[in-house]
Amino acid sequence: MENVQAAEVVLPCAELKATLAFFTERLAFRLEAIFPADDPAVAVLSGHGLRLRLARGAGGAPGVLRLACTDPAALAGGAEVLVAPNGTRIELARAEAPPALPPLRPAFALTRMGPESAWSEGRAGMRYRDLVPDRLGGYLVASHIRIEEGGPVSDYVHFHEVRFQMIYCCRGWVRVVYEDQGQPFELAAGDCVLQPPRIRHRVLASSPGCEVVELSSPAAHETRVEHELVLPTPDVRRERDFGGQRFLRHERVSAKWKPWRLAGFEARDLGIAEATRGLASALVVHVTGTPEAEQEARVAEVLFALVLKGSARLTRRGACDEALAEGDAIVLPAGTRHGFSACSRDLELLEVALPA
Repeated sequence: MENVQAAEVVLPCAELKATLAFFTERLAFRLEAIFPADDPAVAVLSGHGLRLRLARGAGGAPGVLRLACTDPAALAGGAEVLVAPNGTRIELARAEAPPALPPLRPAFALTRMGPESAWSEGRAGMRYRDLVPDRLGGYLVASHIRIEEGGPVSDYVHFHEVRFQMIYCCRGWVRVVYEDQGQPFELAAGDCVLQPPRIRHRVLASSPGCEVVELSSPAAHETRVEHELVLPTPDVRRERDFGGQRFLRHERVSAKWKPWRLAGFEARDLGIAEATRGLASALVVHVTGTPEAEQEARVAEVLFALVLKGSARLTRRGACDEALAEGDAIVLPAGTRHGFSACSRDLELLEVALPA
């Protein structure tokens, strides 16, 4: 909007002199204007991407400012909040701090797919279904995402402040582009990508009814818009390190199947363990024989599984069996002994473990 030349945040104050000194001397804002000269009542400041107007006698609350610092303690002497003479609260946060991971709250979870499944409208017009409703205390979010119309997607270049994030395409295709990973490509059904922390990317288009599953840790994390970087980037840097991880693209057509930990199954490893240096692992499992009902495996910390196709019964020691159908998702906590029985011949499972 060419008509708007500047934006200011107005902070009222009862006494201008002390408040002005606090913002200029303590917080390093720069004085841009002050008036009237004989009895200053208004001061305009700039700094840290903000423009402030300190107004003596103006009504309203003194407000809250949040400053992202490389070293908050050096600015505030160990305090997390400063209070200006006019009452404005200054919240101090660490700039680009790694996302805080809440303590894991282990629990068994079963989320069923059906006509009553709750879908919500999320970012860029996509539809979301929550696969881990309690999110294990904020440790993990798993979302079933559907793009109903297909065609161009109203997305923008962005990145996520995450510890772990992967996308698995369940149905159709989605066209995406990633920072330093070459030209846009189509993620087809059965394909997977690991999105390492802060990698810039964009969803460009999809087939009608495209469906993907996205797993992220922690559950609550920021999606930030990238205004400057244009994708695709000119350089291709396949081995670039992003927060200790590297970008990974797994394609179903070139995958190799190997025996799984339970007899009667095969699995294809999606490569997540290597790309995340053991932070997580993921594989797809299908039936090759007749699984034995008494087989059991023990969960190390957290195991998420989604039925991609077919049906089975989940057996857990000391608990009732659960019938599983396409679209159903489970979370098993540490120590859970489990197995799968009554498997349909077309059964296919996506399994993600944290840690690997």
